[in-house]
Amino acid sequence: MSEEITQRKIDANGISFALLEAGEGPLALCLHGFPDTAESWRPLLGDLAAAGYHAVAPFLRGYAPSGAPADGNVTVGALVADACALHEALGGDGRAVIIGHDWGAGTAYGAAAFAPGRWSKLVILAVPPPAVGVPFMGSYDQLKRSWYMNVCASPYAEAIASANEFQFIDRLWRDWSPGFDSTKALQAVHDCFSVPGSLATALSYYRAALDPSADPGEYAAAHAAGASLAPQPTLYLHGENDGCLGAEVVPAAREYLTVQGSRVQVVDGAGHFLHVERPDVVNRAILDHLAG
Repeated sequence: MSEEITQRKIDANGISFALLEAGEGPLALCLHGFPDTAESWRPLLGDLAAAGYHAVAPFLRGYAPSGAPADGNVTVGALVADACALHEALGGDGRAVIIGHDWGAGTAYGAAAFAPGRWSKLVILAVPPPAVGVPFMGSYDQLKRSWYMNVCASPYAEAIASANEFQFIDRLWRDWSPGFDSTKALQAVHDCFSVPGSLATALSYYRAALDPSADPGEYAAAHAAGASLAPQPTLYLHGENDGCLGAEVVPAAREYLTVQGSRVQVVDGAGHFLHVERPDVVNRAILDHLAG
């Protein structure tokens, strides 16, 4: 990986986004999840740039050093609108690809469905297609894994997550990616959440997601697209040892990803943060999908 990665800010959809980028060519937009930042995409950014892409990883709205929304809107619809606005601001065209992990995965599904003309291919890590969600999330085993969502949505979430130097965040990484030394990756997360307001905004994503009355406002159409199946050829990658979303979801994901050129792959020896744990396998699979 020899391509230089730089950081800058760009305005899109009323937000000042900090982003990491490398290379020139068609846009490859990489969206992170929680508790994570754009920094975890560095290995992939370099490989995408070397393959001829303008590889970009923004810090999601509210994640420092990106700005927070003035109206506090962190619904999926707002995130989808952000992705599409970044596509435009970065000069993307119909060759662009979108890659998402965790919250970024949900955003990528929605953006690909909402504005299919902007994106030629889709890559998803660790989150099954929206149609899989209800029966899978209702299983007893998955409900046990998803306990953290209610903590993140609670009124005490910020106090819990920030206590003892972000011990809660560190334990999530340890449980979700068992056996992986996350010390280096977590430093970037700690730095992000140490900026006043950043952790609170990140946690508010869960409040919006779990509140049936949450109003996406002007992003209603984009919000609705988040529940749709995207029409692009999709690569779906899931860690064998994912402690956040169990790998038993993979067969159901295969049933829904039927667009020609789509593929599902379980990454051996990896957990939820598979792109950080096994960049050798994950990056190769992504580049093969984009080249196919």
